[in-house]
Amino acid sequence: MISIALPKGRLGNKAYKILEECGYTAGELAEESRKLVFENEACGVRYFLVKPSDVAIYVEYGAADIGVVGKDVLLESGADVYELLDLGIGRCRMCVAAREDYVEDTGRATVVATKFPRVARKYFMDTNREIEVIKLYGSIELAPILGMSDVIVDLVETGTTLKENRLKVTEEIFPVSARLIANKAAYKFKESEMREIVRRMKEVTAK
Repeated sequence: MISIALPKGRLGNKAYKILEECGYTAGELAEESRKLVFENEACGVRYFLVKPSDVAIYVEYGAADIGVVGKDVLLESGADVYELLDLGIGRCRMCVAAREDYVEDTGRATVVATKFPRVARKYFMDTNREIEVIKLYGSIELAPILGMSDVIVDLVETGTTLKENRLKVTEEIFPVSARLIANKAAYKFKESEMREIVRRMKEVTAK
């Protein structure tokens, strides 16, 4: 069987619909349930529902053969996995944002508030800028408003929240969407099954 880690929530629901269209069904998964593991022996799949930030770790350590994870979470985790397919769902952007009147002071380290410290450090290091990171878990937009940080690094979908709080995107780091990833060891042993899943998912997402 192929073990598949899906993120709980909207992204996981969208990913499961794609997999369902591909023929990899697990009837109970579409129902309201507190279960975390769903199997369909006839289809040869076993699904795990996990916290979005944990998907890449479950796959890296082999608890799941493949998984669906946002590019943002994948890069932040630093997980050593294969990226098989861009599913084209959950699209948004990883951006640097600041107050509308912000002007960067190049004479000192920029204070960055973010849920993505690894992503932020790499981006600013690649652009030869020194930063101080403040890790937050929610309401990142408050940090520059209250003067706690100069900028934020966060996901931007429509930009409405930024505008309502008088913030602006100053730099776009990379586009984000959901990716199908695979455990490297499992891929060696189940390559044909995984290639078939990728083939079917490509057909469905291309429609």
